[in-house]
Amino acid sequence: MLSIEALILITGVLLLLGIASNKFSARMGVPVLVLFLLVGMLAGSEGIGGIEFENYSLAHGIGTIALSLILFDGGLRTPYRSIRAAWKPAGVLATIGVFITALITGLAASWFLQIPLMEGLLLGSIVGSTDASVVFSVLRFGGVNIRRRLADTLEVESGSNDPMAIFLTVGLIQVLTGAVPLGPGLLVLFLTQIVFGTAVGMLVGWGGVWVLKNIQLSAAGLYPVLATGLALFSFGFAAAFGGSGFLAVYLTGIVIGNRRPVFHRGILLFHDAAAWLCQILMFIALGILSFPSRLLDVAGPALMISAVLILVARPVAVFLSVSLFRFSFRELTFLSWVGLKGAVPITLATFPMMVGLPGAPLMFDTVFFVVLVSAIVQGWTLPWVARSLKLEVPARLPPPVTLEISSLRNVEGDIVDYFVDDECRAAGHMIKNLALPDGVVVALIVRDEQIIPPQGRSQIQYGDHVIVVLRPGVRAMVDRVFAHREQEPVTLPTALEFPLRGSITAADVEQFYDIQLDAAADATLDEIMRSRLGPKGAVLGASVQFEQVVLCVRELSANGTVQYVGMMILPTPEPEPATDPKPASDATPDATPEREDKASESEKKQDDEPLETPAVASRSDRSEESPEK
Repeated sequence: MLSIEALILITGVLLLLGIASNKFSARMGVPVLVLFLLVGMLAGSEGIGGIEFENYSLAHGIGTIALSLILFDGGLRTPYRSIRAAWKPAGVLATIGVFITALITGLAASWFLQIPLMEGLLLGSIVGSTDASVVFSVLRFGGVNIRRRLADTLEVESGSNDPMAIFLTVGLIQVLTGAVPLGPGLLVLFLTQIVFGTAVGMLVGWGGVWVLKNIQLSAAGLYPVLATGLALFSFGFAAAFGGSGFLAVYLTGIVIGNRRPVFHRGILLFHDAAAWLCQILMFIALGILSFPSRLLDVAGPALMISAVLILVARPVAVFLSVSLFRFSFRELTFLSWVGLKGAVPITLATFPMMVGLPGAPLMFDTVFFVVLVSAIVQGWTLPWVARSLKLEVPARLPPPVTLEISSLRNVEGDIVDYFVDDECRAAGHMIKNLALPDGVVVALIVRDEQIIPPQGRSQIQYGDHVIVVLRPGVRAMVDRVFAHREQEPVTLPTALEFPLRGSITAADVEQFYDIQLDAAADATLDEIMRSRLGPKGAVLGASVQFEQVVLCVRELSANGTVQYVGMMILPTPEPEPATDPKPASDATPDATPEREDKASESEKKQDDEPLETPAVASRSDRSEESPEK
């Protein structure tokens, strides 16, 4: 048995090799999962490392803990807007899609491996889900910049489809071992996984937000540790009641991440490092667990099963499940290709080994081979597929500086670094003409390697990084000012009043916010309000309504000029239904799929933007958002 010193040395060497593999992956475009697994295989009993490891229970434990922390990190970085935009298609893919994928793949596995049908369906269930760790890695760090709705759908699906795969796997194992008869018992198992996993995840998330907000810890480093404890508690508590721990920990991360507790940025940085550490250890451990000689024995049938999974099962599941959710044909094709497999199938493949099913070794080797094929074929070609389908969007340049508020108390503010590229709306304008709302301060301009103290006459130039201090309630307005001209601008909330200076001109408002005021371009808001209200009408609270906004007097000077104006966006009226539709015979009979695809692409123009808010390069920590927002 190896000494503890030898184990520490081996662990350090494997971590360093894993990080080196990640660097090589970024340079060569090889999926990092593949390299981590190869490092593990080289370190195993049949590789140059010669490490003897065949403890499937320990491998299952390592994989479970690692996946829970990876999912928690993914949840912390999943905004509510992603859930709102993608929960319907992602939910259908995570349930019906996984079932269809498992069924078709299981039938193929039974045929190619010449095993009983139930064992084939078990193998199909094991590889039926999309792996969250691989999807998060590819979409967030792999240089694949796709439409926001597509990315949201894939991330939410990968984070929530584990309950279905676990239900199918555990249910079929119980049927094969005679513990549960095929029938209503399986449905109860599935509902228990979903219901208890969801309930525990949400409750622990809300409770965790309250604890992180109200507890007074003396050391900043304890807040990330407390968040980790909440994640593990959520997983274990849900599993104790028969629920899905993976779903629970993902939901807990979503709730905590969106409520932005104290020391939020520190929590994110800590769990980003923890997620990478878990990925390296998990994939290397699973690689050590494999035997390359046994993989070669199943190479033929496993390749055929991989082909069915990638080219038939996943596409059929996608087209049958989400065709009704207004995805174009190209988008459905991309969703079909991103059925990436990773640690979840390999971890689930240890279940049959632990219960001693006769065909368990064959299943494990086949699943491992299928995961390798999926990672290499799908992961390696993903950027090319996105470009070929014309689904890529421009990537934002990384900021040269990072600012943050490191505080152990609630600080109601943001520090945001906006990058000014050639198409930024603010480029070429002086700071005083940016039509920024009240409460927003341009704190710093970074140009090349120089720091420029901002003044009202300072001009924003291409390539600048503008550091802005703002209140959370006006974030949407500032995002519009620094937005990319070619991208769909950030939608302004209609129930929130934005304070603007009275010296701002109508031209500035129209240029930065796309709002028509029906006034002279050089007229200030002060002049517009006093001309509309009359000499005696410009009093506090007086308002003027335009087609798109309502302007209200909020502050007056001693001589009666309007110092500040409150601007509230009016909701867009619903379009009236057509009273005289064209007859069906007038429709163009030769409409081609290409034209339909272009129309669909036009409908989803708002999705053609990166995952980050337009023109926002990075953001700092802040506390929980104001209730007013």
